[in-house]
Amino acid sequence: MIWIVAGALGAALAGLLALNLWPKEQALQYRLAPVSAVQSEAFRREVGTLLGPPIIGGNTVSDYQNGAEIFPAMLAAIRQARRSVNLETYIYWSGDISKEFIAALTERARAGVKVRVLADWAGSTRMESSAVEALRDGGVRFEYFHPLKWYSLDRINNRTHRKLLIVDGRIAFNGGVGIADAWDGHGDNPTHWRDMQFRVEGPAAQQMQAIFEDNWLTTTGEALLGEDYYPPVRAAGDLPVQAFASSPEGGSRNMQLMYLMAINGARESIDLEAAYFVPDELTLDALRRALKRGVRIRLLVPGPYVDSDVVANASQAQWGPMLAAGAQIYRWQPSLLHNKLMVVDHYLTMAGSANFDNRSFQLNDEANINIYDADFAAHMTAVIDADLRHARPLSYAQWQQRPWRQRLMDWLAAQTASQL
Repeated sequence: MIWIVAGALGAALAGLLALNLWPKEQALQYRLAPVSAVQSEAFRREVGTLLGPPIIGGNTVSDYQNGAEIFPAMLAAIRQARRSVNLETYIYWSGDISKEFIAALTERARAGVKVRVLADWAGSTRMESSAVEALRDGGVRFEYFHPLKWYSLDRINNRTHRKLLIVDGRIAFNGGVGIADAWDGHGDNPTHWRDMQFRVEGPAAQQMQAIFEDNWLTTTGEALLGEDYYPPVRAAGDLPVQAFASSPEGGSRNMQLMYLMAINGARESIDLEAAYFVPDELTLDALRRALKRGVRIRLLVPGPYVDSDVVANASQAQWGPMLAAGAQIYRWQPSLLHNKLMVVDHYLTMAGSANFDNRSFQLNDEANINIYDADFAAHMTAVIDADLRHARPLSYAQWQQRPWRQRLMDWLAAQTASQL
């Protein structure tokens, strides 16, 4: 009898595991049809239609490099809030930065501002209960995304990896930074991660408000409406911006489709900074075909400092085919690289929370922004050029000379790529 019960429990657990690992939607499997050039009006029409949110003008965008710039900018925006603050994050860890955000968020809540925080349950396990209590006691609506419950075990593999902050429906931040001390500093030593965040002011901020609301509504059942969240917004600049999201609950292909369209629409260059570079064969094929068209590809990946050996090994397994096809690969040296940035043809800048891997393409909830502007792309290319000065180039011969043990570890890790 015991063995029968044990077998039934094992079968149930196996079924739950399969539900978690199996994508909710059909993955992209085929090469895209010919894609218009990234700089063309046709490309903008296509991505504006396929991805849902249109490309909208009238924005100003500022980039902030590393926590020393990012956290003061985010905290300043919170402290200036008059009507609403909405924060969604994958990581919220207790520490000094956490305390600064708690102080800023609760001060605004006590002043009558509507403040909501949505933190991923799995990503924020290092958030002490006292921090949650401080937020709630201070008037902040705090919720966990997909907390561990017996009735939702089939969704435990679906995490929100988004890093969004929207203030008064007019200003929004997006990027790769979590609320944790690991991101503080200048990203120039092993204890401080290298990352970037983008501040958008203008109509596109409301697109990010809508992205936040999607998961807030799913989690709480509360719809956020009215001018506290969607006020009339005048043009704040002249940049065309598009904010878009992906989720396995619907539209999981959006992120990968956008990247594939940008790669296939490239005619001159692709500069990619990827904290986690573990693309599937379809995406690798698109990159290699771009190289055959004469597109220059520069790829910046982590160096000696990583937060996941399995991901690092799986990524390294992919470097050889890229190098052999003509890509230039550089390894960041000073610290842990957490950037997610791609600049295509000196015109399209893509940034946000999405990594260049299957987890971001199919399993996580993600949010990115596209900026269509040559001057902004030139600025971000200068940021990439500066990063490359702190990186070491990798040759195909060096990649081939890996010890056999490393080759084996890379191969084994690559077999789990669908979950990385």
